[in-house]
Amino acid sequence: MNALNRLSLALAWPAPWRSLALMTTAVFGLSACQREQAPAAPVAVVVAQTVHPQAAGAMAGDSMRYPVEVASRYTTVMSFRVAGKVIERSVRLGDTVHKGQVLARLDPIDAQKQVASSQAALDAASHKVVFAKQQLDRDHAQSARNLIAKNELEQSQDNYTAAVAGRDQAAAQLLLAQNNLQYNSLLADHDGVITSENADTGAVVTAGQAIYGLAWDGDVDVTLDAADTDLARIEIRQNASVTFPSLPGHRYDARVREISPAADPQSRTYRVKLTLLHPGDEVHIGMTGDAVLLPPGVSDADNSVASSVAVADHPNFKIPATAIFHQGKDPAVWVVKPGSAILELRTVAVASYGERTATVTSGLKDGEQIVLAGVHTVFAGQHVKPVGPLFQNEADADGATTKAPGAGTGAAQ
Repeated sequence: MNALNRLSLALAWPAPWRSLALMTTAVFGLSACQREQAPAAPVAVVVAQTVHPQAAGAMAGDSMRYPVEVASRYTTVMSFRVAGKVIERSVRLGDTVHKGQVLARLDPIDAQKQVASSQAALDAASHKVVFAKQQLDRDHAQSARNLIAKNELEQSQDNYTAAVAGRDQAAAQLLLAQNNLQYNSLLADHDGVITSENADTGAVVTAGQAIYGLAWDGDVDVTLDAADTDLARIEIRQNASVTFPSLPGHRYDARVREISPAADPQSRTYRVKLTLLHPGDEVHIGMTGDAVLLPPGVSDADNSVASSVAVADHPNFKIPATAIFHQGKDPAVWVVKPGSAILELRTVAVASYGERTATVTSGLKDGEQIVLAGVHTVFAGQHVKPVGPLFQNEADADGATTKAPGAGTGAAQ
């Protein structure tokens, strides 16, 4: 029964009940109006990201981006050549050392006694040589006068030869003892940085046991772990560009130096080493960053020029394939209108699809926000609250495919 029928019925009632009926009708009418008012739709939270034109890989195929770590080309495990007890350590983790600098010492008492013993043995052997030489000279003089038998001269010659050999042996033993005494001091083989400490003062160590790790100064490499699907696009002397989050505004040219022939047994990836051509003093061992491997045969300068021309004339946008929706038969994306945060479904032109990305050649503008996930759960005109992706690299749209060891492949929705 609607409000008009209730009002007609109330007017037909007797006068004593008419006022009560009219009040009841008004209350019911107000309640009905309140029930008919629709609640405001809640603001939907969507995963969105700002897109920019593709700035790399414009020539001869797409570039590849990998996380990298700075490492010294040569790293040495520093250890004593003799066993003993560590009584002194002169450097600590992260210290810069120079060639010939003493890093640690062993207790030298035993080695010093061996040197003293070897020195005494050499002195005794030297006296024997002097005596044997004097005896040989006398026997030569007597043999010339036929005063002694020939075999006695031969015996003197044999004694002298044995004495000289004994002296040489004692001299070698002394040199060995002196070397062992020197080996009780651990010296740096090259200029570099201490990267690890493996033994404490007071520890009894064996010969060859690791004491320090030393990264040599000089050539600097950056290492990455490439997926097996990308090995065909990586070759020796391939150009690359390296950036570090800790050094904003700096970009370093690099070149592929070495590709591991076997996969890591744990990650099943292949270690690739790149050499920084001009690292600079600001690049330190252990820093992490990103390396963009340019297509084979493309230099960084050529790639930059081609990319700038492509961006100016025909800007391309590399976006996650999960952002692609369809308006009829045409691919489209959800664009968040700036200011109002209202969704707009916009048709785009897709040039190619990758494993997890799609290259859009028209329909987008630099700086616009698009929805990356859940494109089937939103609608045109919906008021949304855009939030960034949890893992930024998974939605990288700067023109290079970001790879991470163990990351799976996605499909377009």
